[in-house]
Amino acid sequence: MFEEVQVLTHSSIKITGKKTIYFDPFEVREESHDADLILITHDHYDHYSLEDIKKVADTDTWIIMPESMNGYKDKVGDIKCKFIHPDGSTEAKEIMINAVPAYNRLKPFHTREKGYAGYVVAMDDTRYYVAGDTDMTPENQDIKCDVALVPIGGKFTMDYREAAKLINHMLPKLAIPTHYGTVVGSPDDGKRFAELVNSGIEVRVMI
Repeated sequence: MFEEVQVLTHSSIKITGKKTIYFDPFEVREESHDADLILITHDHYDHYSLEDIKKVADTDTWIIMPESMNGYKDKVGDIKCKFIHPDGSTEAKEIMINAVPAYNRLKPFHTREKGYAGYVVAMDDTRYYVAGDTDMTPENQDIKCDVALVPIGGKFTMDYREAAKLINHMLPKLAIPTHYGTVVGSPDDGKRFAELVNSGIEVRVMI
């Protein structure tokens, strides 16, 4: 199940179905120009990379960014843009997109005031949650989804222990760890995360 989900690197995610959706394309190896939608969670270099956006964007691609990134509209050139409030929703290319605030509760890297976002996307009867850089928060712990992609590397986000706690609360069918092993976190964090997730939830380690 869910073979349409790929973690390309770090927090760079590709989901294919009736549309092709990229989240935070980063260190993309080949120019595919196959994106229907590109969803950006925030403006840090490992999540917003204009070079990589241009590798996957096509002439009819829409890019979705938080309202806090409105100043980036001119930088993406001819790519059509929509800006979304961190707890708002929008529709693009027949895909419903719901934003979820993404922030640290105690650390200074991603404060709630900065307006960063994660996303819940519904496609082909499946709900996907891509968390962005966040801790476990009141906004994300009760999200209902089939597939959850959550950061586990610690320092800038929750670590693998907190991420497993979030997943065990949310109860998706599939959990996929991201944001570890390169920029931050140990390559072994994916295995450690999987060991803490309830046995009834599938965990797929892709990094």
